[in-house]
Amino acid sequence: MTEQLRLMAVHAHPDDESSKGAAAMAKYVAEGVDVLVVTCTGGERGSVLNPKLDRPEIWENIAEIRRAEMDRAREILGIRQEWLGFVDSGFPEGDPLPPLPEGCFGLVDPEEAAAPLVELIRKFRPHVVTTYDERGGYPHPDHVMTHKISMVAFEAAGDASRYPDRGEPWQPLKLYYNMGWSRTRIQLLHDAMIEATGESPYTEWMKSWQERQADWPDPSERITSQVPCGEYFDVRDDALRAHATQVDPDGFWFAVPLDIQQKIWPTEDYELVKSFVESSVPEDDLFAGVR
Repeated sequence: MTEQLRLMAVHAHPDDESSKGAAAMAKYVAEGVDVLVVTCTGGERGSVLNPKLDRPEIWENIAEIRRAEMDRAREILGIRQEWLGFVDSGFPEGDPLPPLPEGCFGLVDPEEAAAPLVELIRKFRPHVVTTYDERGGYPHPDHVMTHKISMVAFEAAGDASRYPDRGEPWQPLKLYYNMGWSRTRIQLLHDAMIEATGESPYTEWMKSWQERQADWPDPSERITSQVPCGEYFDVRDDALRAHATQVDPDGFWFAVPLDIQQKIWPTEDYELVKSFVESSVPEDDLFAGVR
């Protein structure tokens, strides 16, 4: 191809782009790829997960703070970013689960909610789109809805008869699901930490794995594409720390030293779902068959 390659990553909340595929995006930015993150909601109902910031004034201004955090993360990753403008659904908990808040993203009609995403696809003209699998990666209603509207938009963006008022048709060539924490990856990192230090942040995860399978199935067998990007793990971590309300800088996500991560699992992983170009799996490049 003679034109610049373009990648669109569709995410539910600010911070998702930094915890899912950030190192791969930073790698592609360094290679000259134009990367656009689409953030479906403002994260207005997200928790404050950093105990140092769990204060009344933070909660009172959480929407503005999360936008400012996204600004910082965007600069660190070197990406572009657009908001779709939907309202965070929150993560319902309890038995039975409470109803979702009226007007939230999780309750929208996917066909209607896909319209602004179709418009962005037709405007940005990505060759590759990434999103979540049918379970949202984990069962948050906003993640599941992100999957739904991404699927509608990917199919519709190239069809001139659909959403005719949303720009000139453009068909992305490949669609991927983010495949994050596979059991294989966790087991290898766990074993490496035990060997190196005698303890591991994944001990409880390993003990409770079977209990967690209903809500977080193991994606190991679904991985088709592994992007080598270990040298950008520090950029990923800096972007994640920029979302200070969502991540404790002294917490779980940073417990494994970078050199161990880079040695044991130096990739970010995806499942190739749809492709309009010839591309054999396994792959090590989301643009395989496009370049």
